[in-house]
Amino acid sequence: MSQETTASPKGLVKNRVGMWGIVFFVVSAAAPLTVITGSLPAALLFGGNGFPGAMILAGTVLLCFAAGFTAMSQHVKNTGAFYAYVTRGLGRPPGIGIAFVTLASYILLSLSFYGLIGFFGNIAFGQVFGIDVPWYVFSLVALVAILGLSYRQVDVGAKLLGVLLVAEVAIILVVSIVALVNGGPEPHSIAPFTLDSALFAPGAGILLVFAFGAYLGFEGTAVYAEEAIKPEKSIPKATYVAVIFLALFYAFTTYAFMYAFGFEGTQGFVQTEDFTMFPFAVASTVLGDWAVSIMLLLIVTSFFACLLAFHNASARYMFSLGREGLLPRSLGVSRDKTGSPLRAALVLIVIAFVVIVIAMVAQVDPYTGLAIQTYAAGVAGLVFAQGIAALAVLGFFRKDRRGHNVWRVVIFPALGAIGLIAAWIVIVMNFDALTGLGPVVNTLLILPTPVLFIFGLIYAGILKNRSPEKYEQLAQM
Repeated sequence: MSQETTASPKGLVKNRVGMWGIVFFVVSAAAPLTVITGSLPAALLFGGNGFPGAMILAGTVLLCFAAGFTAMSQHVKNTGAFYAYVTRGLGRPPGIGIAFVTLASYILLSLSFYGLIGFFGNIAFGQVFGIDVPWYVFSLVALVAILGLSYRQVDVGAKLLGVLLVAEVAIILVVSIVALVNGGPEPHSIAPFTLDSALFAPGAGILLVFAFGAYLGFEGTAVYAEEAIKPEKSIPKATYVAVIFLALFYAFTTYAFMYAFGFEGTQGFVQTEDFTMFPFAVASTVLGDWAVSIMLLLIVTSFFACLLAFHNASARYMFSLGREGLLPRSLGVSRDKTGSPLRAALVLIVIAFVVIVIAMVAQVDPYTGLAIQTYAAGVAGLVFAQGIAALAVLGFFRKDRRGHNVWRVVIFPALGAIGLIAAWIVIVMNFDALTGLGPVVNTLLILPTPVLFIFGLIYAGILKNRSPEKYEQLAQM
């Protein structure tokens, strides 16, 4: 018997997306191929060979957070997940503050992926087909595709992400497995997994910056709570599956890529000016140049999958805040035919179009002038929001554990909160590793997070005085 699907102008389609669809959204947001090709070389250069261990460490912290996060999802089902959780756990003022921080972070990350699609699309078509296509063509094509998917139900996007995700995961696994089977120039070693390499090495802070960045968007499972089939079961399962898969996948593949060249050989390679080509050099050595061509093309589709996942999350946050009256209420109306948050999605499309056109006219470099800044600011904001959400779990279950054991709703969330807040501090302290820019620009990129949070606190005070009835109804839907 099929699940009944329902929609209303104030709600999203219920029983539309299953556990695996949610997993595809979340893992696609993490963009595994872009982590291997983008983050791995810089992490190896600045942090040493402890990246596999750092991935396990970050995954463990996020699993601790996920324990309480998914327990709370059974009692609070709202597509504006962090906003609703923090409001119910810590109060309305910090909830409103986190709502603005999270929405801004998602939008910034979406904009960064438009730039990255253009940048890597230009490189891929140049190297694979010998065609020089301007970067903004790829960005605009992606925008049109996102526009088309915004008119469809959420499960359509999930199916597309599933196809793209399988392709990018497959090429990474093939390279990794063949590298291990062929053997490397040096023997196997557990050193990359030890705390000495992952946590106590001189560059460990930078390793953690890239490690936590590799899990971006995992909290998106709860964003689909209103559209999920049996959300009380599918949301926790999807969260655990996504985080565990990413932790094991990243640890295994980053180790295999280093093993292909040897651990000393890897460090020798990344110390050269061609260090960004390390993953492609491994693929070429292990499989041949055809694998490099496939990876280059799949990077573009990987960023599109990532963009679609963050666009969906942004639209649902905007929809939720519009429905609450924290943004114009017209944004909180869903499309009758599909139940998609179309109006919110169209606003995001317009924002992206304006940014792309400005960058195109001003001849801004899509990587250094658009993608890096927005990505770095988005990472900082989202990890901050995760840390506050972990504290909210503790607040929500403080007086009543609602049938859950103490480990799931007290001890694990507390460990997750400590780890995430520490991670945000590490990211801020090592922000240059994300941007490569100077202290003035870095400060300007970090500031939106605390400024938006404080703005939310002030806005809550104003709303409480001017519209106390509306204030009391926040996050109750």
